[in-house]
Amino acid sequence: MMDYMGRRQADMTDIDRMPRGGFDASCLDRLLQTNRLEYLDRDDVDDHVKRQVVSALDWTGRVFGNHQRFAHTALELVAAVPDPKILELGAGHGAVSRLILDDHPTAEVTVTDLNPESVARIAAGDLGTRPRATVRQMDATAIDAPDASFDLVLFALSFHHLSPGQAARVFAEGTRVGRQLLIIDLPRPPAPLHVLRLATMLPWAPVLPFVHDGVISSLRCYSPSALRALARHADPSIDVKLRGGLTGPQIVVARRTHPE
Repeated sequence: MMDYMGRRQADMTDIDRMPRGGFDASCLDRLLQTNRLEYLDRDDVDDHVKRQVVSALDWTGRVFGNHQRFAHTALELVAAVPDPKILELGAGHGAVSRLILDDHPTAEVTVTDLNPESVARIAAGDLGTRPRATVRQMDATAIDAPDASFDLVLFALSFHHLSPGQAARVFAEGTRVGRQLLIIDLPRPPAPLHVLRLATMLPWAPVLPFVHDGVISSLRCYSPSALRALARHADPSIDVKLRGGLTGPQIVVARRTHPE
């Protein structure tokens, strides 16, 4: 009969069963998660509703300055690179990539999303005409690019959409094709604060698509403990540094040594 330590070790290798709060999550924290999909991830939801959610994300990013902060954080990480090549995964509206190009005179950005309509919308806008921008459809869990082909891979406010197995693949793929992987996502607060946050959002969720997806995003976001476990599962050589969280976005910078 397997003892407790044996069971614990087996649990920690089964990444797909890891709670969003990590293997050491409390009982309450384990209840504050869901497998329910956001409107953005569902095939049975009208594209008009999805566009509403994306537009709301773009609006809040502009009004609260998140787009600019995310672009600044990305450019800080490549400040020593003369002509940085940046890949943005899950770009959605493309606003962060647009600001990176505005703020850096020689940066080249590959703007990608899994959703073909989002890609078409980005390509039809000004990003589609910029000489230093490339717009492509791409799966963040299977990046179509050679090893170390980017100085930075950016994944902003989309990581929580992924299951633990998929999220570990992003760590593996992002640090394979990029010299650095920057993940910016929603924070997962301590369980009592999480309950309060959800209580303020739930009354509006049935009528506002943006809030509906916000509630699910909150239940699906990863804790620092979970993020470290995902990186270890992807490759033990991946070094992870975390900052932020609680009241602001959670920032993850991951690196590993690439063969020359």
